[in-house]
Amino acid sequence: MKAILLISATALLVGSSLLHAAQSHSEVKRTDLVRQDLDAADREVIQVRVDFPHGVAFPPHSHPGVEIAYVIEGEFEYQFKGQPPVTLKAGDSLFIPAGTIHSARNIGDGNASELATYIVEKGKPLLKLNEPAPAN
Repeated sequence: MKAILLISATALLVGSSLLHAAQSHSEVKRTDLVRQDLDAADREVIQVRVDFPHGVAFPPHSHPGVEIAYVIEGEFEYQFKGQPPVTLKAGDSLFIPAGTIHSARNIGDGNASELATYIVEKGKPLLKLNEPAPAN
């Protein structure tokens, strides 16, 4: 009986965490700024402004190319699978290699915004959601 209660409680906790992540994900606002083919036949550059309300996180995901994130305002915590978190403030930037699973969370006191520049394979979705990374 205790085992069933423990399993039920764990399932409820995981389910509510996933629901919260899905809700948070929907609060992130993406504004497309540039989308341009590159000289390489299979590549394009995409630039997006991404705005996170206070306390909002974007779940683990990857891209079919590199991402360069520049923090316009606020403070972000980026998490990479198997690595300690990286904290960036306004004016900081970060290079994220192609296919790297990562998440981002606004840890500041107000809104946070970044300028995300992607150099990606044309014809592939810009974003692939991944399973949450295991805790370190």
